[in-house]
Amino acid sequence: MDYSHSLLSAIIFLPVFGGLFLFVIGRENKAVIKGIALLVTVLDFLLSLPLFIKFDKAASSMQFVEHYKWIPTFDISYYVGVDGISILMVLLSTLTAILCTLVSWNAIKDKVKEFYISLLLVEGFMIGVFCSLDMFLFYIFWEAMLIPMYLIIGVWGGPKRIYAAIKFFLYTLIGSVLMLVAIIALYLHTGTFDIVKLMSMALPYKMQIVLFWAFFAAFAVKVPMFPVHTWLPDAHTEAPAAGSVFLAAILIKMGAYGFLRFSLPLFPDASRAIAPFMTVLSVIAIIYGGIICFSQTDLKRLIAYSSVSHMGFVTLGIFALNSQGIQGGILQMINHGVVTGAMFLAIGMVYERTHTRQISDYGGLADVMPIFAAFFMLFTLAAIGLPGTNGFVGEFLIILGGFTANKTAGVFAATGIIIGAVYMLNLYQKIFFTGVNEGIKGLKDLTIREIVTLIPLIVLVFWIGFYPNAFLSFMDVSVGKLIVRVSADSLKAVLNVAVVH
Repeated sequence: MDYSHSLLSAIIFLPVFGGLFLFVIGRENKAVIKGIALLVTVLDFLLSLPLFIKFDKAASSMQFVEHYKWIPTFDISYYVGVDGISILMVLLSTLTAILCTLVSWNAIKDKVKEFYISLLLVEGFMIGVFCSLDMFLFYIFWEAMLIPMYLIIGVWGGPKRIYAAIKFFLYTLIGSVLMLVAIIALYLHTGTFDIVKLMSMALPYKMQIVLFWAFFAAFAVKVPMFPVHTWLPDAHTEAPAAGSVFLAAILIKMGAYGFLRFSLPLFPDASRAIAPFMTVLSVIAIIYGGIICFSQTDLKRLIAYSSVSHMGFVTLGIFALNSQGIQGGILQMINHGVVTGAMFLAIGMVYERTHTRQISDYGGLADVMPIFAAFFMLFTLAAIGLPGTNGFVGEFLIILGGFTANKTAGVFAATGIIIGAVYMLNLYQKIFFTGVNEGIKGLKDLTIREIVTLIPLIVLVFWIGFYPNAFLSFMDVSVGKLIVRVSADSLKAVLNVAVVH
């Protein structure tokens, strides 16, 4: 029997129901709670694999679609589906959830039950964001994700966790309220919340401009783009390892995904008009994020600021508005999720042993933890875009697209790669190759559980690095359709002006 007609719902709601089921388990049964959480995340990942296998790369329409009337009076539906832009993010989300469960196995000691409930709810709501094809449904998942993520940071985070959690919540909430106003305005103008229908409609140019900025408020904060990025270093620094991994690998990709799913296809003329400004912000983020990394003394804070720089590449590629840039941007979303997620996993592992994130407290770690050093080196090389790793392919396509759209922006963005190589190699040298610090002598190397946690990410680093077409082929048709949408509407607007004159 073919269950593909309800596959997405199963992937979205399995972790949600798994989290709710944990409510009936006694909190003293920690081993049972961890086991159930791991089982749920593994099953969800296995459920997501048929998406990868059965996806028709030649089709331009949404696939695995489920469409049911929910609130007919307002044309609100339970409408989910995936295309080449969203499918890889669903797969990354289900894989990341397994790794977050494993890395938290011994790290979370208090309120274990509540932690895994929050973790499973975050997974389900995030996947819902990437699958939603109804604006109302999208907004519910977008906002619902904030609550368990707020708890993960605020309850299980570091000393300044309350400050970081409130800052994260307020930044994202304010942007989301403006997006809600834009969604309502769209509905009042078009009479529908159906995203697929909206993608084929032509909105007035002035309305496109206003709505673009309203959606920008939500998406820019999530990315986060300069200058609304300041919540991210605090959230990353204070969050537990699993929280940092979810933030880096999935949550901040929701902003870039929003630009791809809404801003470009719904407001194509506005996107083309505002693209130069978005390019400038992206280049500033690339260079600023890289330079600020040199002054960081906290491991997680350094990687957090590197995320600002790397996500600048993503938005640069998206607003290059050409196939190389957009495909590079989507691939780099995956790459950043893999590499930066791996970095936070690794930092969480060593933090369990030392209880310090200060770079100065380390030194000579390669002598004490050689397996850990080897893993971290591979992820470092991927982060700086060494050929043969996933980082190279994404950055190459983005720079190529950036040069095509704006040569000056391409040149400045390329300097960000050099800056990134310097601060990452400098970080590695300080941690692993200086004299052995007294505080790290006698540390045990990675356990089997920790090695198993990192191996899937190593596989992805080299799989994407050596055979990127396995991933790029998923997005070819969807990106081509998006380019046609932006270009066609822009051309139509130009012709309309010409006719008027």
